[in-house]
Amino acid sequence: MKQAFIFTLMVFIFTTSFAQKFNWNKNQVIAHRGAWKKNNFPQNSIASLNEAVRLGCYGSEFDVWMTADDILVVNHDPEFQGLTIEKVKYEELLTKTMSNGEKIPTLEAYLKEGKKQRSTKLILEIKPSLISKERGIEVTNKAIQMVKKVGVIDWTEYISFDYDYCKRILEVLPKAKVAYLKGDISAEQMKADHLTGVDYHYSIYQKDGWIENAKKLGLTVNAWTVNTVPEIQWLLKEQVDYITTNEPELTFEEVKKFTGKKEN
Repeated sequence: MKQAFIFTLMVFIFTTSFAQKFNWNKNQVIAHRGAWKKNNFPQNSIASLNEAVRLGCYGSEFDVWMTADDILVVNHDPEFQGLTIEKVKYEELLTKTMSNGEKIPTLEAYLKEGKKQRSTKLILEIKPSLISKERGIEVTNKAIQMVKKVGVIDWTEYISFDYDYCKRILEVLPKAKVAYLKGDISAEQMKADHLTGVDYHYSIYQKDGWIENAKKLGLTVNAWTVNTVPEIQWLLKEQVDYITTNEPELTFEEVKKFTGKKEN
């Protein structure tokens, strides 16, 4: 009897801990390059990632490039403080320092930091290579390998302006959440290619029926980069799934107001 009780207790503890493995935030707010603006953190820094987590954002978006010696790093622009990332070695990038004292983060370091929490998704954007399509596919493959190595498959969603990168991700990770950014491909085509969402500039969605059609197809709808109250309010009214913004604090305020109106 005692052994049966202990076994039942152990099963309960295991299943409960497994069920509580993740507690993803349920809101529309994605911090663009992390939550950097209010506190003047460097964009795409570890500090801006941690601030997005502290705010409770659904996701924190970041951008990936590869150095000349094949190190994946996190930065928005092709250049980092005057150095073209794809044309220099990683050690050269380390000669530069961000305003808060951080060095440019490697993708590995960034993902490891993101893994410390279980509430905010990591929205990984693979930047189109300025050197060649083939190099861009290589970056895509290496990024996926790093996600697997660090063990953050469940944390990570993917976006890109290059449609072939999106399709490559799904070839390797068929269950991944992948959205396309450029705005030149129909929702029907993306659904046929098994992408899970559209992630277009908010102006694209002002075309009649665009949001409704994407939702009918079962695609998530994310809008970028949305920083003003009228834009945020319009997108909330249109019931988009996510809003990518440089102003996560402001967006949370508008979400709270909008939710309050719906309840009244």
